[in-house]
Amino acid sequence: MTGLTTIRATIAPRTRAHFLIAAAICVAAFAAGRAGAQTAPDYASLLAASDRSDADRDADERRDPGPFLAFAAPRPGMKVLDMGAGAGYSSELMARAVAPNGMVFAQNPADLGERAKAAFQARLATPAMKNAIAATAPFDDPVPAGVSDFDLITFLFYYHDTTYMAVDRAQMNRKLFAALKPGGILVIADHSALQGQGISVGKTLHRIEEATLRQEVEAAGFRLIGTGDFWRNAADSHDFPSFKRDMPVDNFVLKFQKP
Repeated sequence: MTGLTTIRATIAPRTRAHFLIAAAICVAAFAAGRAGAQTAPDYASLLAASDRSDADRDADERRDPGPFLAFAAPRPGMKVLDMGAGAGYSSELMARAVAPNGMVFAQNPADLGERAKAAFQARLATPAMKNAIAATAPFDDPVPAGVSDFDLITFLFYYHDTTYMAVDRAQMNRKLFAALKPGGILVIADHSALQGQGISVGKTLHRIEEATLRQEVEAAGFRLIGTGDFWRNAADSHDFPSFKRDMPVDNFVLKFQKP
């Protein structure tokens, strides 16, 4: 441990970042062979952990993460890529679920807002994120060099944003497909748009049509193997921005697999 500390203290900041990614790759490679034999943790106990922040507990009331965790089924030893991690709420849940020998790569674009960046960096410094690493990269090239064979990729409520950004979504989906090991899982959740709207309301209403998203992802080679209705809301009129507080929002969840 002393030798590792010395190396970190003497290398340049840019080299240090590369060193940390390389170290994470080594840890993830070691864990990959052990992931399949381990069972899912008790997600209710995970959510009730005493060291979770009050802010995250408040977010639980709105986001209801329990059914999602059961649906995505992260477990100890897994290597996970969390796309569009933002401030890291879902990344921390994944990090807790795959501990102690799994690894989470939390992807965010370089132009992430300063408030979200600061919140993520503060979260990254907590013990719960000791097996997580920031992956600053564009959406259409999101995987750190040398990293592959992910067990699980999560993409929560951000896919619609890529429809109005300078993102090559076809390339993005191909990259995600390539990053997963055979049999690996991609879980996407997003805010539902009306039939026929496609990607046209991505920027205005922050929604996307489920059929459109599914078509784009399947074009990369993925196979749909499950849907989750636990975040559906029949009271949603689908004609207002999904980020409005105290409004009923209809959310779909799709589970894809790499054959």
